[in-house]
Amino acid sequence: MELLEKIDDIKDKTSILDKYIMRQVLEIFIMGIIIFTSIIFASDTFITLIKQITLYGIPFNIALMIVVLNLPQVIVMAIPMSVLFSTVMTLNRLSLSSEITVMRACGIGLNRIAKPIFIFSICMSLFTFIVNETVVPITNSQSKTLAIWALGQKNIPNGKQNFTFKEVKEHEDGRKEMKRLFFVQRCEDNTLKNVSVVDFSNPKTIQVIQSQTGKTSPEGWQFNRGAVYTMDKDQKVLNTTWFGKSVVDFGMDVKGALTEEEATQYNVIALWKYVENNAKKQHDPKMHSLFKIELHNKFAFPFTTVVLVLLGVPLAITPPRVRYNRGFLFSILIIFLYYLLRALSLSLGETMSISPFWAAWIPNLVLVILGSALYYRKVYTIT
Repeated sequence: MELLEKIDDIKDKTSILDKYIMRQVLEIFIMGIIIFTSIIFASDTFITLIKQITLYGIPFNIALMIVVLNLPQVIVMAIPMSVLFSTVMTLNRLSLSSEITVMRACGIGLNRIAKPIFIFSICMSLFTFIVNETVVPITNSQSKTLAIWALGQKNIPNGKQNFTFKEVKEHEDGRKEMKRLFFVQRCEDNTLKNVSVVDFSNPKTIQVIQSQTGKTSPEGWQFNRGAVYTMDKDQKVLNTTWFGKSVVDFGMDVKGALTEEEATQYNVIALWKYVENNAKKQHDPKMHSLFKIELHNKFAFPFTTVVLVLLGVPLAITPPRVRYNRGFLFSILIIFLYYLLRALSLSLGETMSISPFWAAWIPNLVLVILGSALYYRKVYTIT
């Protein structure tokens, strides 16, 4: 009976220990999500927002919606960094306050102390995989669709009459040259009436397009019931073509990049099918390799959360003689090391110097070896 009471008492104490550690980890994890998400937004997504507004003419509210739709992908990227940050900061703080020393003196080993953190990292790894499979492909696809739609609407000044706008080509030496001149009599219901376009892009000829109606779309400018006049520099008509409907691709420089398929728009099953179909069709081998890398990365990236914790736990245990918090510094160094390895391996994979599998998994494998060696040394060789 006394033995059972002692076992229950130990279970209660370990349960309290788990809750105590997890509470601190969760507090710092939430702060880490906010910090790293903000950093990613400030360094990448915000720049994209400004570019879409100023360069491509996408309205601010549409660009903001595109950014919001990209938020799940940004959070997924921030999760491994936040788990590492919370792990290292928590254990480093416990170590500095001698709480880990007291726990180990009471017979609680580092394995037991780190157990709730590893469980938390596994849960976050699964959460990352699920969000990457269910939410991210949908929001990325919607973001791209919205961007294409906004781009198609950017040159439609609804309600205006007798207006012109021009497309200018800027040379490297700073000179500006007229590329195209557009004249629209009026715009009603997002449809351009009596459109004339003078195209100077060909150095030898001038092309004039006149149509009764027109509109912009992701595929280009669509003209209905009109004619195309091709003239030389002396304004002599060389050719005349009549058309009922014509789509001309100009003034949409970003269209190709927006409509290009991206691997992040697919989940694992869809990505697998895409890779298999393109392998049979023998499409661009470089693009095929990029999609295969992303397929392997669907599993490799979520596992990164556990790998970073394996490396972070032994580095966070500060020796008694050290009296300052090294947690933040170690977090930054580990993150830098991981993304350096990731950038190197992905670059080798994109150039097909290594297989897609190794391109996705090399950073994790390197950190697993390094983390296992440090963890073993900290747990089993240092008291």
